[in-house]
Amino acid sequence: MNKKTTYVLIGVALALVIIFFTYGSRSDESTFIIVDVSKGEFIVDINVTGELESRNSVKIMGPGNEVRQFRIYSIKVQNIIPEGTVVKKGQFVASLDQTELAGKIKDKQLELETAESQYITVKLDTTLEMREKRDELVNLKYDVEEKQLVLDQSQYEPPATIKRNQIAVEKSKRAYDQKTENYQIKKQQNVAKMVQAKAARDKVQRESDKLMEIGSTFRIMAPEDGMLIYAKSYDGKPIKTGSSIQTWNPVVATLPDLTSMNTKTYVNEVDIRRIKKGQIVDIGLDAFPDKKFTGKITRVANSGQKRPNSDSKVFEVMIEIDKVDQMVKPGMTTSNKIYTAKIDETLSIPLECLQNYQDSISFVYVRDMGSYRKQEIQIGETNATHAQVLLGIGENDKVYMTAPNASDDEEIVVLPELEGKRNNVDQLEKEGKEEESQKQFPRKLKPSA
Repeated sequence: MNKKTTYVLIGVALALVIIFFTYGSRSDESTFIIVDVSKGEFIVDINVTGELESRNSVKIMGPGNEVRQFRIYSIKVQNIIPEGTVVKKGQFVASLDQTELAGKIKDKQLELETAESQYITVKLDTTLEMREKRDELVNLKYDVEEKQLVLDQSQYEPPATIKRNQIAVEKSKRAYDQKTENYQIKKQQNVAKMVQAKAARDKVQRESDKLMEIGSTFRIMAPEDGMLIYAKSYDGKPIKTGSSIQTWNPVVATLPDLTSMNTKTYVNEVDIRRIKKGQIVDIGLDAFPDKKFTGKITRVANSGQKRPNSDSKVFEVMIEIDKVDQMVKPGMTTSNKIYTAKIDETLSIPLECLQNYQDSISFVYVRDMGSYRKQEIQIGETNATHAQVLLGIGENDKVYMTAPNASDDEEIVVLPELEGKRNNVDQLEKEGKEEESQKQFPRKLKPSA
């Protein structure tokens, strides 16, 4: 090998080393995934799970207000027929535990015996008292007659004797009149006592009869023909044997109309702002993956609620299914894709490509002449996998899905269109005007964890 060849080889080696340290140290395209910027239709959707329920159904009720007045607030289901059973009108559905009711009946019977005893006592007491009063009146009447005879026989006596006999007659009549008036008052008092005692007894009697009547409602029959579906208790669990129903909502089961169905789902508070009545929904069944349905949103709750085993608030959303078949049953789990927006001919990139800087700049790593640059972008709508790009990159650009071996000190190529807005937002945030800042620059991304 001559010297000229040796020098050429050394030169090539040095060039390779320079190229490696210049480009290879910054990015190895075989290591990092690079994707094209997509252009076309961009669909924004939200995916949530739900549960089927009948749009119209007949409720099978247990005892409610009629037992709550006797302070029975919860009743245990002793026995209930299997869910899905097709029942006829008047057929047995469930029986409820009557233990607490039996205790109430026993207590009420003892109370009735006491009220009956008090009524009899008042009746006897008033009878004796009125008899005594009548005897007094009879004796006073005799006294008046006797004194009148004495007066009649004293017509030949001295005037003083006649006068004394006249006074005696007047006093006796006055005493008789007073006793007669007192007798009438006492009679009215005793009549009131009797009425009060009788009313108290009758009230207890009615309550006792009502409790006995309620006992028949603890055996529940089907009000119509249909297929039995267990109702849900306040904690979302189905009511079955061993469960308890609350007397403020005594629904034991339902007989649904299987020709019209809804799916009830819950959307988290972050996404609920995108949900509106009338939006189209694609619906799938977990039990039958090949079955697909369509529907639309008919109701969106105005207030949030906390679901079991969840700390965040969710909003109830009702979706009406356009058409169902015989295989669809209430209680089946559904997967719902809610279409919230459709944008024609726009740019988009995978969410994995997005990077954040200081809570205000969204950027991507754009492939640039064998290397890369940190390019700020403005994003629009997002869905589960992609983000719409409004500014910053073009249709022919390529972006990294994972960040290359970049330094945090490398500058970002910012968008002049957003610089002014960003400065204004920073000022608003310093002044504590968070809501106004979000209106002016709503596409801020939170920093990566």
